[in-house]
Amino acid sequence: MSRRRRPYLPIGCIAPLLLLIVAILAGMFVPVMAAQTYGPASPTLGGLQLLQYSALMVWHDGRLTRPLGTTSGEQEFSISSGEPPASVAVRLEQAGLIRDADAFRDYLIYSGLDTGIQAGNYTLSPALSSMQIAERLQDATPAQVKFVVLPGWRMEEIAASMPTSGLDISPEQFLAAARDPRAGLDFLPPGASAEGMLFPDEYTLPRAMQADQLVGLLISHFATALTPEMRAAFSRQGLDVYQAVSLASIIQREAVQQDEQPVIASVFLNRLAAGMTLGADPTIQYALGFDAASGSWWKSPLTADDLAVVSPYNTYNNPGLPPGPISNPSLSALQAVANPAKTNYLYFRARCDGSGRHAFAETYDQQLQNACP
Repeated sequence: MSRRRRPYLPIGCIAPLLLLIVAILAGMFVPVMAAQTYGPASPTLGGLQLLQYSALMVWHDGRLTRPLGTTSGEQEFSISSGEPPASVAVRLEQAGLIRDADAFRDYLIYSGLDTGIQAGNYTLSPALSSMQIAERLQDATPAQVKFVVLPGWRMEEIAASMPTSGLDISPEQFLAAARDPRAGLDFLPPGASAEGMLFPDEYTLPRAMQADQLVGLLISHFATALTPEMRAAFSRQGLDVYQAVSLASIIQREAVQQDEQPVIASVFLNRLAAGMTLGADPTIQYALGFDAASGSWWKSPLTADDLAVVSPYNTYNNPGLPPGPISNPSLSALQAVANPAKTNYLYFRARCDGSGRHAFAETYDQQLQNACP
């Protein structure tokens, strides 16, 4: 009676089977090993990609987790719009910020951070690991921001720029600080706001700056611009500093072309000397406040009813200067008050050619002749 032989696998089948078992085990455990160090993989990776990049993470090991250097050595690094992640990786290695460009690129793909790199300027250090640098490149928001105050803005317009400024200051916080500056300026009347002293310029500011710090900085720049020579020049015009700033704020709003500021200053100073009202439209606009129809703080054109508005800022009805500045003038407007042109002009009006320039007149009849047809 013969025995039945047990079935067995041919020797040639054992090797492929072992490879299959190894592949299955690798598919199960390599992604787990990678995730323990590098976090979860991007959900956009397919099965084979997940295994491939998980294996690369395990392979790269310390190239990604250990910083290249031990000291800060901070340096600026810029990424242009549309720059491929591979190019960024190569430049980071060339700059001495990461150990291995290939490892960095593989990590970006593994984590899904390759699609989130933002164009912008960064401050990076070789004391950061490649993983930390990859995270930094997801946010181009700098620690400092550029903040601009335009000449002729009133403080409400500066406040309105806060939401898009990058500063953590609300419009309400800025206005509260500007209305009660507590600056200790010798020429600021008691209870006066900082209007007129919020110096127009471009500033580089820490993002965490607070409202009172910002107002104090703008005022300090104004105080720096206010030299003893300028104070003396104001005095020669018969004006104290606050009066000079008030006049400069009107000139700032009237003059479209900067080179006309000294001539416009001469007109207003001549009118003051002659006991005439200033008759300045910007003071009416300031008194009227925000115009909802135009979405502006400077309503234009003005109506006859507007010119009759009851306000101490109405320089058509009230003699002399308004109670205070109506905008924040530039240095050139302040200098125009300090050193006005020498003229006999008492009037000016906009030219009819759309240039923004003005026609000046010594008499009212000449003023009428300068009217547009």
